[in-house]
Amino acid sequence: MSKAFENQRTYALVGTGGCGKTSLAEMLLFQAGVVNRLGKIEDGTTVLDYEPEEIKRRGSTQPGFSTFEWKGNRHFLMDTPGAGNFVGDLNYLLTGTDAALFVIDAVDGVRPLTRRLWKNVTDAGLPAMVIINKIDRDRADFEAAFKSIASGLHAKPVLLYMPIGVQSEFKGVVDVLNDKAYLFQDGKITEAPVPADMADDVTVMRETTIENIAESDDALMEKYLEEGSLSPEEISTALKSGVLKRELVPVLVAASLDNKGGAFILDAVQELFPSPLDHAAWQGDDGSERASSPDEAPALFVFKTLVDPFTGQLSVARVLSGTVNSDSALKNMNTNEIERLGTLLYLNGKAQTPCKDTIGPGAIVAIAKLKNTHTADTLADEKAPFKLLAPTLPPHLISFALAAKEKGDEDKVFAAVNRLLDEDVCLKLSRNEDTGEILLYGMGQLHVEQAVEKAKRRSKVDILLKTPKVPYLETFKGKVQVQGRHKKQSGGRGQFGDCWVELEGLKRGSGYVFEDAIVGGAIPRQYIPAVDKGIQEAAARGFLAGYPMVDFKAKLYDGSYHTVDSSEMAFKIAGSLALKNGMEKVKPVLLEPIMLLTVSIPDEYMGDVIGDLSSRRGKVLGSDSQAGVTEVKAHVPMSEILRYAPDLRSMTGGQGVFTMELAHYEEAPQPVVDKVVAESKNTAE
Repeated sequence: MSKAFENQRTYALVGTGGCGKTSLAEMLLFQAGVVNRLGKIEDGTTVLDYEPEEIKRRGSTQPGFSTFEWKGNRHFLMDTPGAGNFVGDLNYLLTGTDAALFVIDAVDGVRPLTRRLWKNVTDAGLPAMVIINKIDRDRADFEAAFKSIASGLHAKPVLLYMPIGVQSEFKGVVDVLNDKAYLFQDGKITEAPVPADMADDVTVMRETTIENIAESDDALMEKYLEEGSLSPEEISTALKSGVLKRELVPVLVAASLDNKGGAFILDAVQELFPSPLDHAAWQGDDGSERASSPDEAPALFVFKTLVDPFTGQLSVARVLSGTVNSDSALKNMNTNEIERLGTLLYLNGKAQTPCKDTIGPGAIVAIAKLKNTHTADTLADEKAPFKLLAPTLPPHLISFALAAKEKGDEDKVFAAVNRLLDEDVCLKLSRNEDTGEILLYGMGQLHVEQAVEKAKRRSKVDILLKTPKVPYLETFKGKVQVQGRHKKQSGGRGQFGDCWVELEGLKRGSGYVFEDAIVGGAIPRQYIPAVDKGIQEAAARGFLAGYPMVDFKAKLYDGSYHTVDSSEMAFKIAGSLALKNGMEKVKPVLLEPIMLLTVSIPDEYMGDVIGDLSSRRGKVLGSDSQAGVTEVKAHVPMSEILRYAPDLRSMTGGQGVFTMELAHYEEAPQPVVDKVVAESKNTAE
């Protein structure tokens, strides 16, 4: 059985949106006999993009999964999304694989987002192979794309196949190491002599390729320098070893829409990618390790949740260790509940096939209707517990307020969106307890819009997206001593609370400080926490524009009480009145969030981007240019970049990418204060 696992391959297609990953996957499935004709993204007929939102936008918004046999060996393939809005959970997805087919296109080569995705792959410790796709397109430039791998990704590319012709002239490939040519004709591959006009270039490339392979092994390099040649077996062994050590990156070419290059890719995957048994030991969250071996106790990691209209929730899991079948019962190490797996399912897009075999390390299966299992949960043998250390997710980049189109449907809206959180771990939903406002956080405007579209379609509820909300804060300058006095007498027992408080503004980031300076029992000890609570509750409601008040000290130093009428409630109200009275005597200040924005763009757009950031009140901190890509860092007020993604996209022809995180808060200029205060009054009215 371990022989079957040795020959098994589990890998992901990774690359930016538009580089042709899904079309490439379609070609591989066609080559493997999973489909009998090539589907097209434009027609919405590909196997792995089947959600209505994916067909509408002609791009992946969630991973697609397939499994098939290639020359008798089991392959598990995952097609990952490539658009910046939908790659937030890529670290989770890569946990399910052993290697990456990294796709770039021959027109653009390495783009700014390409570098970010490459970092995900290298951080995950995965061996990779680069496919230069779309070699048949207008403006395709094989040489420029190939050079961009070394300069843009800082990888050592090893070219295995050279294209014969490019653009409309692309008609075959040359096997560089074996000095053979193959022509594509009517869907078939025929062997032919290397074209005479390419012979010199192929010889030079073959020498470069063998030299690069030899450099990955000191003993082999020594032999190569002494003898000037290596045997095919030595080259093959060293190439596979260099790939596994992530020192070498094989490069192949393809034109996926024309079904050219798929068989060579699958052969290279089988020959050069690791088996699941080669995977490094898995790291537990308690520091323990678990070998990727069928002889270990079983453990599975749920790295994605999908929702099927008929089956319901599907937990997509990778087998980390051991073997499992449909009769297995495992313990959820996150919830401590026993889950019976039931029928294990192989996925081919939305098609599901019951898995009749016992499966082991590296297998990707879907499990239906687990009672209480979510994305990032580990299922393991109760007698041999193991909980995988889950990868980290990037911070959310944007938030929108959601509202119901029909009054009274707010709970339906919340429930509809809440159902998406399991299948998309990069969404976050919250409710403002004071305003009742529903806030949805995501990785970008398109990400949030797609989520809302999906929620509306599935739950048949109308949802309105409102302008993203900026989390302003309030504080004040100066120091003041004020009285907060609450007295109410209306028959029966009255209410009485009286306190004197010194309020003082503190430096940024100090938070809230309460000091009890009561002496001589002016206020009984049991009422002092109530004054503190009253001040804090008033601070949460704000004074200027309804935003929480921070960075101040409240020192309670005097007061009076009534033996009968005083109560905690009376002193809480007195505390809130003290803060309100104080704000009328000091200078309230609005603080706005300042984001650290990191923008990666091709060099030629640097001037436009920096000029645009300045117009948004941004302060550029510096820039760094490498291999034709400039990275600009700037501090920019959050209110100025709420809808930055579409603006950057139009400014850079879709080639710019950015990340942002909260840097600090600083005092807002008066025009911003006036605008925010006016909006707050309109909302209140």
